[in-house]
Amino acid sequence: MHIRVVTFDDLPALCKLDAFAAEYPERREAIHAWIGQGICRLAEVDGEPAGYGALTYHFFGSAFIEMLMVDVRFRGRGVGLALVEHFQAICLGPKLFSSTNLSNRPMQSLLLKAGFKPSGYIHNLDENDPELVFLYPVP
Repeated sequence: MHIRVVTFDDLPALCKLDAFAAEYPERREAIHAWIGQGICRLAEVDGEPAGYGALTYHFFGSAFIEMLMVDVRFRGRGVGLALVEHFQAICLGPKLFSSTNLSNRPMQSLLLKAGFKPSGYIHNLDENDPELVFLYPVP
């Protein structure tokens, strides 16, 4: 597996592997913005795009994994964990946060496996599905 900075040439591949990008232009716009900011990383398996993520620094002044998406064909193969570990390694602050819906058990398990700890809830973002916030204290 290889993780690298995403370029605008990768935009079609990211939109293809991201199930939401096909339906929601806002997601495609977000991906475009993350690429332009240089904060998006792509995981490739045998040269094929397998997943991507974006690491920002605007969550109350702390690092935040704002997006983590793995192509359905590559789920369960360590792609998500590799991206999270990459973001842990390049994080420039003392705290790294991420979040996921209460209903998203696979992402919760991934974050716990990567050493994150539950840090609280945010209600009312998605109806009847609170957002769980996780913290990774960067060593």
